[in-house]
Amino acid sequence: MSALSVQGLAFTYTSGGDELFDGLSHEFAPGKITAVTGPSGRGKSTLLYVLGLMLTPSRGEVRIQGEAVSSAPDAARSGIRAAMLGFVFQDAALDPSRSVLDSVMEPSLYAGRTRRDSLERARQLLDELGVGARADHRPGQISGGQAQRVAVARALMNNPAVILADEPTGNLDPSNAEGVIDILSKAAGSQQRTVVIATHDPYVIRRSDEVLSL
Repeated sequence: MSALSVQGLAFTYTSGGDELFDGLSHEFAPGKITAVTGPSGRGKSTLLYVLGLMLTPSRGEVRIQGEAVSSAPDAARSGIRAAMLGFVFQDAALDPSRSVLDSVMEPSLYAGRTRRDSLERARQLLDELGVGARADHRPGQISGGQAQRVAVARALMNNPAVILADEPTGNLDPSNAEGVIDILSKAAGSQQRTVVIATHDPYVIRRSDEVLSL
């Protein structure tokens, strides 16, 4: 059973508005990177927000571990996001007023773990991703490539089965883009996570195992 799938999925932003996804049915393979591609306006980022249970489809279902969850109550969806899903955004989306370490720990604290346990894992992840020396810095004091590595560390904090990444290389130079995709590829391959990346970057598409074109 795949960790993440959709059945008959469609979405509209307004009643009677243009419909996205055309009743999409798809299983996202565990242990692989799936690149979501397509022209602007086809809903690549919107699909990630639907998969991440932050938007509700107008019809169809998102399934996690085989269970239909997209119409679950808000509290249940929040719990699923905390336990099962990790997010990486194009601009890293780190709080400029907080340290890198605090940003990485945030999902773990939200999930109810102690600060002590969260601190240990956050430092371990930052070290593994090569930014441990920047743990006490704020986002404005690190490079774009380092910030995106921090964002990946935050996404991995709760050991999610699924990682959703929205244009994670969009603001990076080729070297940093390669580093971020290497990390996500490892998360998929050796750790058997399901990784879904919305992208228009040819390099990311080449590095992906599967391509879903909208």
